[in-house]
Amino acid sequence: MSWISGPLLAFDLETTGTDVETDRIVTAAVVRLEADGSVSQERTWLLDPGVDIPEQASAIHGISTERAREHGVPAAAAVEEIARAVADGLRSGTPLVVMNARYDLSLLDRECLRYTVESVSERLGGPPSPVIDPLVIDKHVDKYRKGKRALHALCAHYGVPLDDAHDARADAVAAARVVRRLGEKHQPVAVMPLEDLHSLQTDAAAEQSLSLQAYLRRTGDPAAVVEPAWPLIPRRQQPQAGEGGPGASVRSR
Repeated sequence: MSWISGPLLAFDLETTGTDVETDRIVTAAVVRLEADGSVSQERTWLLDPGVDIPEQASAIHGISTERAREHGVPAAAAVEEIARAVADGLRSGTPLVVMNARYDLSLLDRECLRYTVESVSERLGGPPSPVIDPLVIDKHVDKYRKGKRALHALCAHYGVPLDDAHDARADAVAAARVVRRLGEKHQPVAVMPLEDLHSLQTDAAAEQSLSLQAYLRRTGDPAAVVEPAWPLIPRRQQPQAGEGGPGASVRSR
């Protein structure tokens, strides 16, 4: 049976920025979609991230610093619940859909580190798997298509409604529906065992990153580095005692 005819777990974050090492979770959603596309279970969170939310981030997801402080739950408790929900879903055998997985899963991992919470990988005994990333798969199966590949663009391309973009729940549901449509359109992906599909995305994401890195270096940034790891960017190694260096205090903030 193809994975597109079974349940999917979808995960999405809205955050304070785009740096997985330093930015924080503002909202999160973990949603289970059944084979008919209906939502059978959902959990959403609004966090007080403990830092100011930049205006440019608020303009995207609509959550201000004041709203997060007044209505958000403490970040440490929410991060524990989010990591547990993601790990429990994967442990049940349900594939996890994450748009641009290396961002959301890596930022969640760093939040776990920040608050001394057991990470998804620690709960599972290995990196999150199987993960289905519509961004990576779409670039792999239709690499020469022009235009943007953001979620709203994929929804338009695959005919999936997205009525409330940058709401974590809406984005999670839309991402799961996109991968189903993608699988229906590209049957070789749909019939692939999940373990093989996960491995394909690991290789495809690395190839896509190297291609982008080469493009950036050709077009004006000779030192550009694009992270190849997927679905989780490895944590930076801590300096040894006495080494110091600019990374020494980053983890403790």
